[in-house]
Amino acid sequence: MATATSQAQELITCDLCATPVQQFCNSCQVGLCEDCINKHVKSLKSMKHDIVPFTKRTVQLVFPQCTSHSHQRCEAYCQQCDVPVCIKCLTGQHKGHVFEDMDKVIAVKREKIKQETGEIEGLILKTTTQDSDTENKISKSITHFTDLQRQTNDHRKQWHLEVDNIFNKMESLIQSFKDQHMTTLKSYQSKLRSQNSSMYQTVEENKKILKSNQVSDVNNYQSKLKEYRKIPQIPDLPLPSLQTNTVQGRELSILLRGYMATLTQTSLSSLTDEVSFLSVKELLEEAKVIANIPTNVKKLVKVACVGLDKAWVSGKDKMITCVDIHGAVHDTVISTCKNYPNDITVTRQGEMIYSDSANRTVNIVRDGKTDTLITTPRGWHPVGLCCSRSGVILVSMCTTDRIHHKIVCYQGQRVTQEIDKDEHGVPIYQGGKYTVYVVENKNGDIVASDLNARAVVVVDRTGKVRFRYNKPPWGNKSFGPTQIKTDSLGHIIVADDINDCLHILDQNGQFLRCVDNCGLELPTVLSVDSEGRLWVRLYKSGELKVIQYLK
Repeated sequence: MATATSQAQELITCDLCATPVQQFCNSCQVGLCEDCINKHVKSLKSMKHDIVPFTKRTVQLVFPQCTSHSHQRCEAYCQQCDVPVCIKCLTGQHKGHVFEDMDKVIAVKREKIKQETGEIEGLILKTTTQDSDTENKISKSITHFTDLQRQTNDHRKQWHLEVDNIFNKMESLIQSFKDQHMTTLKSYQSKLRSQNSSMYQTVEENKKILKSNQVSDVNNYQSKLKEYRKIPQIPDLPLPSLQTNTVQGRELSILLRGYMATLTQTSLSSLTDEVSFLSVKELLEEAKVIANIPTNVKKLVKVACVGLDKAWVSGKDKMITCVDIHGAVHDTVISTCKNYPNDITVTRQGEMIYSDSANRTVNIVRDGKTDTLITTPRGWHPVGLCCSRSGVILVSMCTTDRIHHKIVCYQGQRVTQEIDKDEHGVPIYQGGKYTVYVVENKNGDIVASDLNARAVVVVDRTGKVRFRYNKPPWGNKSFGPTQIKTDSLGHIIVADDINDCLHILDQNGQFLRCVDNCGLELPTVLSVDSEGRLWVRLYKSGELKVIQYLK
C-alpha cells in the first residue's frame, strides 16, 4: 500500500474490488475498503468477523470452510479420518474420534517441509558436483576416442591396400563404441540435470508454501524427497584400447576389444574369409522382436530412423511424422509434395530429407522449414535416397516412362557421379515400374535393390559392378528385394516381401542369415537405428516392428 513516506511501495487494494485497502478482517484474513465491509459481513453473516484498521491487522492461519457444514471453518483435524473438521463435525459424524488443533498439525507439517527443503538443497549441491564430474569424464572420453582413432589411422598406413576394409571395420567399431559410450554418459547426465531442475522447482514451490498462510497449500503438500534421494551413480564404463603387433615382412595384427585382424603372407581370399568370420560371429542365432509400434499413419510406406529410439514415418499423404519406439508423436511436418514423399532419409546431422518425384525435387527440413536441395533434370524423377558418410546425397531416379533407372551422387547441387551403365555399355539397373532403392556400405560400395531385375546390385566407388545377389540360397524360389539397408559392420540387409523374410549378407554378397521368425508378413520398408536394430514396416498391417539381430 502506498504511504506518505514511500510512494514507491506497491499499492495494496481491497480483496473484493480495486479500491485501496483501509480495513482488515482478522477472522477471514481479507483486506477491505470502507464500501466493501458490509458486503463482506453480509456474505458470511453466520460467521464472526473481527474488523480492524489495516495497519492493526493480525496475520494468522486461514482455516478452510467445512464441506459438510456451511459457514463453519475447520479449526481441528480428525486423526482417525485424516481430514480437517469443524466444531459441528466433532459432535456429528466425527463424534468420538481423536482430533488435534489445526494449528498444531500445520506447525508439524511446516517443520517437515522445512527439513525436506534443506535436504533437497543439499542434494542439489551433490548432483551439481556429479554433473561437473560427468562433464569432465565425457571430455576425457572424447579425447581418448579421438586418440584411439588417430592410432588406428597411424597403424593403417603400414597395411596393404587390399585389406583396407579391415580398418574400415575397426573405425566403425570405434565409432560404435564411442556412440554407445557417449549415449550412456549423456543419458545419465540428462537424467541428472532433469532431476536437478525438478529439485530446484520443488524448492521454489516449497518456499512459497512455507510463506503461504493457506491451510490447503500446506495440507495438500506431497513429499518428493524419497524420489530425490535416489541419485544414480555415474556409469563406470571401460574404455577400449587398441593393441597392435608388427613382425616386419611376416605379419601385421590389430586387436580392438576382442576383434582381431591379422595380415600374413597369404591369399586375398583367406583374408576375405577372415573378415566374413568377424561379421558372422556378431549375429544372434535367432533375431527377436523387441517392440511393436502403432504409428497411426494411414497407409504407412516410409521409415527413416533418427538416432536411438525415434524415426520419421510417412504414408500416402503429405504428412511426415516423427514417432518414438513407444509410438508417441514428437514432431509433424507437412511436406511440399504434390502427392506424397517417395522416400525419406536422415543426414548425419539429424536433418530429414525427402524426395518429391512429381515436382522433381529433393527437399530438406531445417528448424521446421523446408528448402529445396536438388532439382533433377527434366524427364528424370528422384525416388530413392541415401545420405553418405561424407555428406554426398545418393539419389535413385527414373525417367517419366520408368524405362530407365540410374543413381546420381550429389555434393550440394553439383553432380559428382552417375551410375548408369557398366563397362560394356549395358544398363546396370533394369527398367520397370518398381523403385530402385539405394544405400552406401561401410567400405564405400553403393548397394541397390532392383526389384525390376529381382536382384541386389553392388557397385564399388568407381561405379564398377562388384556382384549381384539374385536368389535365395535355399532353392529356386523367387526373390522380391524391396528396401535395403547396411549396418555398422558392413552387413547388407534386404527386405524380401515374396518370402516374408530379411536376407543378411556380408559386404561381399555372401549369404549369412535369414530372419524369418519375427512375424514378417510382406516386409517392404527398412531402417536401422544407432543401436543397430532394424525397424521393419509390414505392408498389410502398416505396423512397425523393431528387431534385434546383433549381439
